Amino acid sequence: MLLLAGWLTACSDSESASELAGWQETLGKALNQPAPKPRQPGNIGDFPQPRALLQETADVREGMLNIYALRRCGIINLIAQRNNQLGRVAPPSQRWIYELTLWRQLDSCLTSDLSNDLAEEDLQRLQRLTALKTHELPIVSYNTLVGSEEWTGSFSRASSPLDPSDFSAVTIQLPALRYLLNAVTHQFDHQWQPDSAQLEQHLKQLRARPLSAQLMRTLMLATTRLDEGSALLSQALETTTDCSTQSSATLPVPPRWLDDLERQSLRWFTTMDELLDAHIAASTALQQYRRTWLSIEAPEAPLPHFQRAYQHHKRLLHTFHQRCN
Repeated sequence: MLLLAGWLTACSDSESASELAGWQETLGKALNQPAPKPRQPGNIGDFPQPRALLQETADVREGMLNIYALRRCGIINLIAQRNNQLGRVAPPSQRWIYELTLWRQLDSCLTSDLSNDLAEEDLQRLQRLTALKTHELPIVSYNTLVGSEEWTGSFSRASSPLDPSDFSAVTIQLPALRYLLNAVTHQFDHQWQPDSAQLEQHLKQLRARPLSAQLMRTLMLATTRLDEGSALLSQALETTTDCSTQSSATLPVPPRWLDDLERQSLRWFTTMDELLDAHIAASTALQQYRRTWLSIEAPEAPLPHFQRAYQHHKRLLHTFHQRCN
Protein backbone atom coordinates (compact mmCIF):
# COMPACT_ATOMS: atom_id res chain seq x y z
CA MET A 1 0.00 0.00 0.00
CA LEU A 2 2.81 2.39 0.85
CA LEU A 3 4.53 1.55 -2.41
CA LEU A 4 1.45 2.41 -4.47
CA ALA A 5 0.86 5.62 -2.54
CA GLY A 6 4.46 6.63 -3.08
CA TRP A 7 4.11 6.12 -6.81
CA LEU A 8 0.92 8.17 -6.97
CA THR A 9 2.74 11.09 -5.41
CA ALA A 10 5.63 10.72 -7.82
CA CYS A 11 3.20 10.47 -10.73
CA SER A 12 1.40 13.69 -9.83
CA ASP A 13 4.68 15.57 -9.44
CA SER A 14 6.30 14.45 -12.70
CA GLU A 15 6.82 16.88 -15.54
CA SER A 16 4.87 14.66 -17.94
CA ALA A 17 1.91 14.46 -15.53
CA SER A 18 1.89 18.23 -14.99
CA GLU A 19 2.06 18.98 -18.69
CA LEU A 20 -0.75 16.57 -19.52
CA ALA A 21 -2.91 18.03 -16.74
CA GLY A 22 -2.25 21.55 -18.03
CA TRP A 23 -3.15 20.54 -21.59
CA GLN A 24 -6.37 18.95 -20.38
CA GLU A 25 -7.35 22.05 -18.40
CA THR A 26 -6.67 24.28 -21.42
CA LEU A 27 -8.75 21.98 -23.60
CA GLY A 28 -11.69 22.21 -21.19
CA LYS A 29 -11.52 26.02 -21.19
CA ALA A 30 -11.37 26.15 -25.00
CA LEU A 31 -14.48 23.96 -25.15
CA ASN A 32 -16.26 25.98 -22.44
CA GLN A 33 -16.45 22.86 -20.33
CA PRO A 34 -15.05 22.08 -16.90
CA ALA A 35 -12.09 19.77 -17.14
CA PRO A 36 -12.74 16.43 -15.44
CA LYS A 37 -10.97 15.58 -12.23
CA PRO A 38 -7.91 13.66 -13.45
CA ARG A 39 -8.09 9.93 -12.71
CA GLN A 40 -5.09 8.06 -11.43
CA PRO A 41 -3.85 5.44 -13.89
CA GLY A 42 -3.92 1.86 -12.69
CA ASN A 43 -0.82 0.21 -11.30
CA ILE A 44 1.32 -2.06 -13.46
CA GLY A 45 1.23 -5.75 -12.66
CA ASP A 46 3.62 -7.64 -10.44
CA PHE A 47 6.44 -9.26 -12.39
CA PRO A 48 6.35 -13.03 -11.76
CA GLN A 49 8.44 -14.42 -8.93
CA PRO A 50 11.54 -16.53 -9.78
CA ARG A 51 9.83 -19.81 -8.92
CA ALA A 52 7.20 -19.02 -11.59
CA LEU A 53 9.82 -18.03 -14.17
CA LEU A 54 12.73 -20.45 -14.00
CA GLN A 55 12.84 -23.82 -15.74
CA GLU A 56 14.56 -26.87 -14.31
CA THR A 57 17.82 -28.33 -15.57
CA ALA A 58 19.25 -31.74 -14.77
CA ASP A 59 21.70 -32.18 -11.92
CA VAL A 60 24.68 -33.91 -13.57
CA ARG A 61 26.93 -35.92 -11.28
CA GLU A 62 30.07 -37.66 -12.54
CA GLY A 63 32.91 -39.19 -10.57
CA MET A 64 36.31 -37.50 -10.73
CA LEU A 65 37.86 -40.51 -12.44
CA ASN A 66 35.21 -40.39 -15.15
CA ILE A 67 35.79 -36.68 -15.71
CA TYR A 68 39.55 -37.15 -15.61
CA ALA A 69 39.26 -39.53 -18.53
CA LEU A 70 37.96 -36.56 -20.54
CA ARG A 71 40.78 -34.26 -19.42
CA ARG A 72 42.00 -33.74 -23.00
CA CYS A 73 38.66 -32.09 -23.75
CA GLY A 74 39.73 -29.18 -21.54
CA ILE A 75 36.85 -29.33 -19.09
CA ILE A 76 38.65 -30.14 -15.82
CA ASN A 77 39.44 -26.51 -14.90
CA LEU A 78 36.00 -25.37 -15.98
CA ILE A 79 34.27 -27.84 -13.70
CA ALA A 80 36.59 -26.96 -10.84
CA GLN A 81 35.81 -23.26 -11.24
CA ARG A 82 32.08 -23.94 -11.29
CA ASN A 83 32.24 -26.09 -8.17
CA ASN A 84 34.40 -23.83 -6.03
CA GLN A 85 33.00 -21.30 -3.56
CA LEU A 86 32.99 -18.40 -6.02
CA GLY A 87 31.45 -20.49 -8.76
CA ARG A 88 28.51 -21.48 -6.57
CA VAL A 89 27.56 -17.84 -5.93
CA ALA A 90 28.33 -16.51 -9.41
CA PRO A 91 25.64 -14.23 -10.92
CA PRO A 92 23.39 -15.70 -13.66
CA SER A 93 25.37 -14.01 -16.44
CA GLN A 94 28.60 -15.71 -15.36
CA ARG A 95 26.86 -19.07 -14.98
CA TRP A 96 25.63 -18.74 -18.57
CA ILE A 97 29.17 -18.04 -19.81
CA TYR A 98 30.34 -21.12 -17.89
CA GLU A 99 27.67 -23.34 -19.43
CA LEU A 100 28.33 -21.90 -22.90
CA THR A 101 32.07 -22.53 -22.59
CA LEU A 102 31.51 -26.04 -21.26
CA TRP A 103 29.18 -26.94 -24.13
CA ARG A 104 31.66 -25.61 -26.68
CA GLN A 105 34.50 -27.60 -25.16
CA LEU A 106 32.44 -30.79 -25.15
CA ASP A 107 31.12 -30.26 -28.67
CA SER A 108 34.57 -29.43 -30.07
CA CYS A 109 36.04 -32.49 -28.38
CA LEU A 110 33.35 -34.79 -29.72
CA THR A 111 33.78 -33.59 -33.30
CA SER A 112 37.59 -33.63 -33.23
CA ASP A 113 40.18 -36.39 -33.49
CA LEU A 114 40.47 -36.41 -29.70
CA SER A 115 37.32 -38.50 -29.45
CA ASN A 116 39.01 -41.29 -31.46
CA ASP A 117 41.46 -41.91 -28.62
CA LEU A 118 38.80 -42.39 -25.96
CA ALA A 119 37.76 -45.74 -24.60
CA GLU A 120 34.26 -46.79 -25.66
CA GLU A 121 32.80 -46.10 -22.24
CA ASP A 122 34.42 -42.64 -22.12
CA LEU A 123 33.24 -41.85 -25.65
CA GLN A 124 29.68 -42.72 -24.69
CA ARG A 125 29.99 -40.51 -21.63
CA LEU A 126 31.24 -37.64 -23.80
CA GLN A 127 28.35 -38.14 -26.22
CA ARG A 128 25.85 -38.23 -23.38
CA LEU A 129 27.22 -35.09 -21.70
CA THR A 130 27.37 -33.21 -24.99
CA ALA A 131 23.79 -34.13 -25.88
CA LEU A 132 22.60 -33.09 -22.42
CA LYS A 133 24.41 -29.75 -22.49
CA THR A 134 23.17 -29.10 -26.03
CA HIS A 135 19.62 -29.62 -24.83
CA GLU A 136 20.07 -27.52 -21.70
CA LEU A 137 22.01 -24.54 -23.04
CA PRO A 138 18.84 -22.73 -24.27
CA ILE A 139 17.23 -23.38 -20.87
CA VAL A 140 20.27 -21.94 -19.11
CA SER A 141 20.27 -18.82 -21.32
CA TYR A 142 16.54 -18.35 -20.64
CA ASN A 143 17.03 -18.78 -16.88
CA THR A 144 19.94 -16.36 -17.03
CA LEU A 145 17.77 -13.70 -18.62
CA VAL A 146 14.65 -13.99 -16.48
CA GLY A 147 16.57 -14.75 -13.29
CA SER A 148 18.90 -11.75 -13.37
CA GLU A 149 18.17 -8.76 -11.16
CA GLU A 150 18.87 -6.47 -14.12
CA TRP A 151 15.98 -8.03 -16.05
CA THR A 152 13.47 -8.28 -13.21
CA GLY A 153 14.41 -4.81 -12.01
CA SER A 154 13.33 -3.33 -15.34
CA PHE A 155 9.72 -4.08 -14.38
CA SER A 156 9.85 -2.69 -10.84
CA ARG A 157 6.56 -1.34 -9.54
CA ALA A 158 8.56 1.16 -7.49
CA SER A 159 8.82 3.45 -10.50
CA SER A 160 7.25 6.60 -11.89
CA PRO A 161 6.45 7.97 -15.37
CA LEU A 162 9.30 9.31 -17.44
CA ASP A 163 9.73 13.00 -18.00
CA PRO A 164 9.83 13.95 -21.70
CA SER A 165 13.53 14.78 -21.38
CA ASP A 166 14.24 11.21 -20.25
CA PHE A 167 13.13 9.39 -23.40
CA SER A 168 16.77 9.25 -24.47
CA ALA A 169 17.14 6.45 -21.90
CA VAL A 170 15.74 4.10 -24.56
CA THR A 171 18.64 4.91 -26.87
CA ILE A 172 21.08 4.37 -23.99
CA GLN A 173 19.66 1.02 -22.85
CA LEU A 174 18.60 -0.44 -26.20
CA PRO A 175 22.12 -1.73 -27.07
CA ALA A 176 21.90 -3.91 -23.94
CA LEU A 177 18.77 -5.66 -25.22
CA ARG A 178 20.35 -6.06 -28.64
CA TYR A 179 23.51 -7.56 -27.16
CA LEU A 180 21.44 -10.08 -25.19
CA LEU A 181 19.52 -10.89 -28.39
CA ASN A 182 22.78 -11.35 -30.30
CA ALA A 183 24.13 -13.57 -27.53
CA VAL A 184 21.21 -16.01 -27.49
CA THR A 185 21.04 -16.07 -31.29
CA HIS A 186 24.71 -17.03 -31.59
CA GLN A 187 25.21 -19.21 -28.53
CA PHE A 188 25.59 -22.35 -30.69
CA ASP A 189 27.95 -20.55 -33.08
CA HIS A 190 31.55 -21.43 -32.26
CA GLN A 191 32.77 -18.39 -34.17
CA TRP A 192 30.96 -15.96 -31.89
CA GLN A 193 32.85 -15.24 -28.68
CA PRO A 194 31.11 -13.90 -25.56
CA ASP A 195 32.79 -10.99 -23.84
CA SER A 196 32.25 -11.10 -20.08
CA ALA A 197 33.20 -7.46 -19.56
CA GLN A 198 30.92 -6.29 -22.36
CA LEU A 199 28.06 -8.40 -21.04
CA GLU A 200 28.44 -6.94 -17.55
CA GLN A 201 28.57 -3.41 -18.97
CA HIS A 202 25.28 -3.92 -20.79
CA LEU A 203 23.68 -5.39 -17.69
CA LYS A 204 24.92 -2.37 -15.74
CA GLN A 205 23.05 -0.14 -18.20
CA LEU A 206 19.84 -2.11 -17.62
CA ARG A 207 20.35 -1.78 -13.88
CA ALA A 208 20.55 2.00 -14.13
CA ARG A 209 16.78 2.50 -14.23
CA PRO A 210 13.57 0.37 -14.46
CA LEU A 211 12.94 1.52 -18.01
CA SER A 212 10.25 -1.01 -18.98
CA ALA A 213 8.15 -0.07 -15.98
CA GLN A 214 8.70 3.66 -16.52
CA LEU A 215 7.62 3.42 -20.15
CA MET A 216 4.51 1.44 -19.20
CA ARG A 217 3.61 3.99 -16.54
CA THR A 218 4.09 6.88 -18.96
CA LEU A 219 1.95 5.15 -21.59
CA MET A 220 -0.79 4.45 -19.05
CA LEU A 221 -0.71 8.02 -17.74
CA ALA A 222 -0.91 9.46 -21.27
CA THR A 223 -3.71 7.05 -22.23
CA THR A 224 -5.76 8.10 -19.21
CA ARG A 225 -5.39 11.80 -20.01
CA LEU A 226 -6.10 11.25 -23.71
CA ASP A 227 -9.27 9.32 -22.86
CA GLU A 228 -10.40 12.16 -20.62
CA GLY A 229 -9.60 14.72 -23.31
CA SER A 230 -11.48 12.67 -25.89
CA ALA A 231 -14.49 12.56 -23.58
CA LEU A 232 -14.46 16.38 -23.49
CA LEU A 233 -14.30 16.55 -27.29
CA SER A 234 -17.02 13.95 -27.73
CA GLN A 235 -19.32 15.85 -25.38
CA ALA A 236 -18.61 19.10 -27.22
CA LEU A 237 -19.37 17.49 -30.58
CA GLU A 238 -22.66 16.17 -29.25
CA THR A 239 -23.82 19.47 -27.74
CA THR A 240 -22.30 22.14 -29.96
CA THR A 241 -24.58 23.61 -32.62
CA ASP A 242 -23.03 27.09 -32.76
CA CYS A 243 -19.28 27.29 -33.24
CA SER A 244 -19.13 31.05 -32.90
CA THR A 245 -17.87 30.76 -29.34
CA GLN A 246 -15.68 27.72 -29.94
CA SER A 247 -13.08 28.38 -32.59
CA SER A 248 -11.23 25.23 -33.54
CA ALA A 249 -8.08 27.29 -33.90
CA THR A 250 -7.94 27.73 -30.12
CA LEU A 251 -8.10 24.02 -29.30
CA PRO A 252 -4.81 22.83 -27.83
CA VAL A 253 -3.25 19.75 -29.38
CA PRO A 254 -1.81 17.06 -27.11
CA PRO A 255 1.83 17.57 -26.11
CA ARG A 256 4.16 16.89 -29.00
CA TRP A 257 6.32 14.59 -26.90
CA LEU A 258 3.57 11.96 -27.12
CA ASP A 259 4.90 11.23 -30.63
CA ASP A 260 8.34 10.61 -29.13
CA LEU A 261 6.80 8.45 -26.41
CA GLU A 262 5.12 6.28 -29.02
CA ARG A 263 8.24 6.00 -31.16
CA GLN A 264 10.60 5.18 -28.29
CA SER A 265 8.18 2.73 -26.68
CA LEU A 266 7.75 0.93 -30.00
CA ARG A 267 11.54 0.63 -30.35
CA TRP A 268 11.91 -0.74 -26.83
CA PHE A 269 9.06 -3.24 -26.74
CA THR A 270 9.70 -4.44 -30.31
CA THR A 271 13.29 -5.31 -29.41
CA MET A 272 12.09 -6.95 -26.20
CA ASP A 273 9.66 -9.00 -28.27
CA GLU A 274 12.50 -10.17 -30.50
CA LEU A 275 14.61 -11.05 -27.46
CA LEU A 276 11.88 -13.15 -25.85
CA ASP A 277 11.02 -14.80 -29.17
CA ALA A 278 14.66 -15.86 -29.55
CA HIS A 279 14.51 -17.90 -26.34
CA ILE A 280 12.76 -21.15 -25.65
CA ALA A 281 9.10 -20.99 -24.69
CA ALA A 282 8.76 -19.01 -21.50
CA SER A 283 6.94 -20.16 -18.41
CA THR A 284 3.17 -19.72 -18.32
CA ALA A 285 3.52 -16.85 -15.85
CA LEU A 286 5.92 -14.93 -18.10
CA GLN A 287 3.79 -15.56 -21.18
CA GLN A 288 0.79 -14.09 -19.38
CA TYR A 289 2.75 -11.07 -18.17
CA ARG A 290 4.11 -10.55 -21.67
CA ARG A 291 0.64 -10.58 -23.25
CA THR A 292 -0.81 -8.25 -20.63
CA TRP A 293 1.98 -5.68 -20.28
CA LEU A 294 4.70 -6.02 -22.93
CA SER A 295 2.79 -6.87 -26.10
CA ILE A 296 2.95 -4.58 -29.12
CA GLU A 297 -0.26 -6.14 -30.48
CA ALA A 298 -2.61 -7.13 -27.61
CA PRO A 299 -5.27 -4.36 -27.57
CA GLU A 300 -5.21 -3.70 -23.80
CA ALA A 301 -1.43 -3.81 -23.35
CA PRO A 302 -0.05 -0.34 -22.49
CA LEU A 303 1.48 0.48 -25.90
CA PRO A 304 -1.40 -0.60 -28.20
CA HIS A 305 -3.91 0.92 -25.77
CA PHE A 306 -2.05 4.24 -25.90
CA GLN A 307 -1.79 4.15 -29.70
CA ARG A 308 -5.53 3.57 -29.99
CA ALA A 309 -6.36 6.39 -27.55
CA TYR A 310 -3.96 8.79 -29.32
CA GLN A 311 -5.39 8.07 -32.76
CA HIS A 312 -8.95 8.37 -31.47
CA HIS A 313 -8.22 11.79 -30.00
CA LYS A 314 -6.64 12.95 -33.27
CA ARG A 315 -9.74 11.83 -35.18
CA LEU A 316 -12.01 13.75 -32.79
CA LEU A 317 -9.85 16.87 -33.20
CA HIS A 318 -10.08 16.52 -36.97
CA THR A 319 -13.86 16.18 -36.80
CA PHE A 320 -14.12 19.26 -34.57
CA HIS A 321 -11.90 21.26 -36.92
CA GLN A 322 -14.05 20.29 -39.89
CA ARG A 323 -17.22 21.33 -38.10
CA CYS A 324 -16.02 24.59 -36.55
CA ASN A 325 -13.40 25.83 -38.98
